[in-house]
Formats: sequence, C-alpha cells, structure tokens
Amino acid sequence: MRDPYAVLGVTKAASADDLKSAFRKLAKKYHPDINPGDAEVERRFKEANSAYDLLSDKTKRARFDRGEIDADGKEKARPFPGGFSSNPGGARRSGGGGFESEYARAGGGRGFNADDLFSDLFETFGGRRGKTAQKGGDIRITLTLSFMEAARGCSKRVRLPTNREVDVRVPAGSETGQALRLANLGKAGADGGSPGDAIVELKVAPHPHFRREGRDIWLDLPISLKEAVLGARVPTPTIDGNVNLTVPKGADSGTVLRLKGKGVARKGDAADRGDQFVKLIVKLPAKSDSAFIDAIKRLPDDAEDPRRKAGLT
Repeated sequence: MRDPYAVLGVTKAASADDLKSAFRKLAKKYHPDINPGDAEVERRFKEANSAYDLLSDKTKRARFDRGEIDADGKEKARPFPGGFSSNPGGARRSGGGGFESEYARAGGGRGFNADDLFSDLFETFGGRRGKTAQKGGDIRITLTLSFMEAARGCSKRVRLPTNREVDVRVPAGSETGQALRLANLGKAGADGGSPGDAIVELKVAPHPHFRREGRDIWLDLPISLKEAVLGARVPTPTIDGNVNLTVPKGADSGTVLRLKGKGVARKGDAADRGDQFVKLIVKLPAKSDSAFIDAIKRLPDDAEDPRRKAGLT
C-alpha cells in the first residue's frame, strides 16, 4: 500500500478527529454498497480502510512514523546487537521463552470495527449491512384538459395506478406535453427507500374557435357588411368572457385587431399575460333581397382594382 497519509489525504500532523473525518468521506465515496461491481472503487475502499486501521492505532502510527513498520503494518528488517537482523516476520523471544510477533504486540492484529465507525453510514444504506435503500419507481398517467382548463388553470381529481385519488393543480397557461410531478406518490421504495413520484403528462384538447400560439390566442370573428362599412362595437369572446370590441369604419375582411393582456399567463406569473388577436371576417347576408342587391348595384366601382392593389395581378 502507498503512504497511508497520502491515501487519506492528510498530513502527518493530522489529529485523530482529522483522520476519522477524512476516512468517513472516502468511505462514503467508495463504499461497495454504493458502487456495486466496481473493482477499482472496491480497491480504493480497502486501501482507505487499511490506511485508517494503521493510523488510527496510536502504537502502529508511532512505529510507522519511526520507520519500524511499513504501510501494510509489516515489520521492517533492522539489525540486532551483535550483527544479527530480525527475522522477516518480526519475531523476537518473549519473556516465557517463546517467540512473539512484534506486530501482534503492537496491536497489529486488531480488526477494524466497522460497526462503530459506520453506524450512521449504514443507516444511509437502508439500516442493515449489505442493504442499500432504493427509491421507488415513478408512475406516469395522462391527463386530458379542455382548452379553457389549460388556459385558465384548474384543479382536477385523478386516480393513480396505485388506486389512490389525488387533486392535481394545473397552472394557468399549461400546454400539451407539459408534465407535472407529484412527489412521493409513485411506487414504494425498497429497504427503507422513499417512494417514487407520479408524473402527470398533460394533453390539451382543441377549441372550436380559439387557437393558441405561444402565450397569444387567435380568434376569427365574423362581422356583418354593415358593421364593416359603418363601424360598430361587437361582443367578442375571450378566455375571461365576452368583451366589446370596436370595429373601425371601413374594416376589410382579414383585418386583425389586438386585445392586450387577454392571452394566457406566463408560468409562475398570472399577471404577465399574452394578447388575443381577433381576425375580422366580413359575412354577407344569408339571404339577399332585391333592395340589398339594388343598393349594391348603385355603388360606384372602386377607383383601383382590389386585386391589383393586393399585388395579385
């Protein structure tokens, strides 16, 4: 193993608390339960474990600092008085006539007590050694809205695949393809993990008269020939109800008028709304009596061909 201080990322002046803090960070990062099947991560975890095991023991740390043992806790060969060197195992004669491992006498055989150090860490992994808490899976449903419900916002009661009924708040200005997330209403988690989420995908049905472009709303509004020629104030539907729209005198079919602030709201700001654009469509009477036809005949011809004026001829 390489220098245990370098493994833990601390200096030789590190305190016991510094060592413990450094090891906790590495253990959480490289624990095999978090990274299953990753051989390199497992190697890094074992290396950090061995480094902490050595340096957290005061006796072994002191002997390592003096050069008596290496980074793996093994005895280093050193001369004895009289010219003999210690044996490779670091054995010496004990007081009882036998041999005793220098490493064992220094506490080198003490095992690492993961239960003490990782008591809080294993709670994160699901409360049991070897078990990782897993978040439950998400569930998805589709919620169909009317044009008005999506434009103005609403609350809808839905039944989830888990058979639970909940009220879903749909914000004003919602569109097809938008998804709403209902936290912790998905599938149950495993080994103490939190539930997944419920994802509600929105689908907005078309409106027979309104159409939406971004935050703006468009409407084709039929007006009579008299209203077009003389001008008028005509009732006009919006998503908030009818308003009176002023049609200017001599309005052509296709003229577009704007109702400021009558579109849909920007997400998160109900006061910031788009506009409504009204396209005038001049309609002739369904039945034209002789008086109407005679009046039209008496109209003077236009001074300029309207098709030429539009660049069509």
